[in-house]
Amino acid sequence: MSTHAPALVTVKPRSTAARRTAWLLGALALLAVLAVLSLGVGARSIAPGQVLHVLLHRDPTGEDWIAVHHSRIPRTLLGITVGAALGISGAMMQALTRNPLADPGLLGINGGAAAAVAAGTALFDLRTFHAFVWFALLGAAVAAFVVQVLGGGRGAATPARLALAGTAVTAVLTAFVNALILLDPQTLNRFRYWQIGTFAGVDSAAVGQVLPFLLCGAVLALLLGRPLNALALGDDTGHALGAHPARTRALSLLAVTLLCGAATAAVGPIAFVGLAVPHLARHLCGPDQRWIMLLSAALAPVLLLASDILGRLLLRPAELQVGVVTAFLGAPLFIALVRGRRIAHL
Repeated sequence: MSTHAPALVTVKPRSTAARRTAWLLGALALLAVLAVLSLGVGARSIAPGQVLHVLLHRDPTGEDWIAVHHSRIPRTLLGITVGAALGISGAMMQALTRNPLADPGLLGINGGAAAAVAAGTALFDLRTFHAFVWFALLGAAVAAFVVQVLGGGRGAATPARLALAGTAVTAVLTAFVNALILLDPQTLNRFRYWQIGTFAGVDSAAVGQVLPFLLCGAVLALLLGRPLNALALGDDTGHALGAHPARTRALSLLAVTLLCGAATAAVGPIAFVGLAVPHLARHLCGPDQRWIMLLSAALAPVLLLASDILGRLLLRPAELQVGVVTAFLGAPLFIALVRGRRIAHL
């Protein structure tokens, strides 16, 4: 009686690509549904049919038209763009530092934005969103540059050095912000609303102001997908595969700064989105960084819009800030992912 070796089961690349595409299309479909809901939900609900009518017919004096065009469309667009930016930047942070617990705030970018906004509020009496944006972007860029310099030291920046430098810079900036708001109660009153993270009060001008930075950062991030895949195998192997570790990390840091800096400038620091969503994307599509970023760019707006809609419903006609809701939704999601499967080394 002859024996036969068991056949090896292989995963066909075509089936893997089909599965990834299906998850991406499903996430985009869910995002479209939430976008429609976001246009109809608020202090006063608008039926889906009326939302469609308002979108197709111009009526500048109608209450529904004003609510949809002046408030809810900019708010929904900002939720989609900011969510995509946080998802992509979180995925890049985890790949850049090879740390599965990394989020966009690890390299001091959120801390730099917050410190600049707090300083501008105390010194120049900032009150408007448009003033916050430029200060936040400048603070994020300066913090990222300092982290890059400290992380590089006398040689090339490494994931461990970048993470340690980012942690140190974040601690210093957090202490600076706390000192400012404790010494100046008026700064605390104006700063704390931005710090929570909210979409309330945004308009189309706000979306247009941050959109160029978000688009540039997203394009640069997607172009770096292949080099980041190579560096995941180690610097020496990545270099042999044609990647340049120092240049890839510098450009990745620039992309994260543009994405996270602009997103934080627009709505304030929002927790857990950039931390939890890339884990879910990696679980669904595998280790390819290009697919992780694409799926994160679709799933993060889903989480952000769902949180914003829920925040509008819970305390209607008032609302709960989106940053609070994402913390309540994102933390259990992340805990479930960690407990359900072992976190892989990146």
